[in-house]
Amino acid sequence: MRYQTPQFIEEETKLFGPLTFKQFVYLIGGAGISFAVYKMLPFLLAILIIAPVAGASLALAFYKINERPFIDAVEAAFYFIISNRLYTYQKIDKPTQQLRTSQKTMIAPVPKIGASTSRLKDLAWSLDINENIKDKSKDNFDMGVNDKIKI
Repeated sequence: MRYQTPQFIEEETKLFGPLTFKQFVYLIGGAGISFAVYKMLPFLLAILIIAPVAGASLALAFYKINERPFIDAVEAAFYFIISNRLYTYQKIDKPTQQLRTSQKTMIAPVPKIGASTSRLKDLAWSLDINENIKDKSKDNFDMGVNDKIKI
């Protein structure tokens, strides 16, 4: 069964001509506030209030900072103003005992060649260690030229 993958999910749908729903709400809200101020106050005083309201509604609807909506910048500024900006250093103690025990378990004991009872055991042990080192080194390197990926 095939499913169609959604595309252009970052782009908002245009509902009112060339405007998205958010842009339409910002513009209608600004126009409504401007009309109410115009009706309640004298003209010269109303102009002083209408100009910033209209500018704010236009900025919310159309202005972008670093390809992000203006409302995101307003929100970030608001949280910056109300948040605590005093940073103090607090040392975090690390459990040193646990660190030392984990390092001890990672290191394998190396038998002394002269103390071994059998030369065959020494040879088997050294081959086993060398194979483990080679296997781990293969995992850490990229694939070679002869290795191909089938897609």
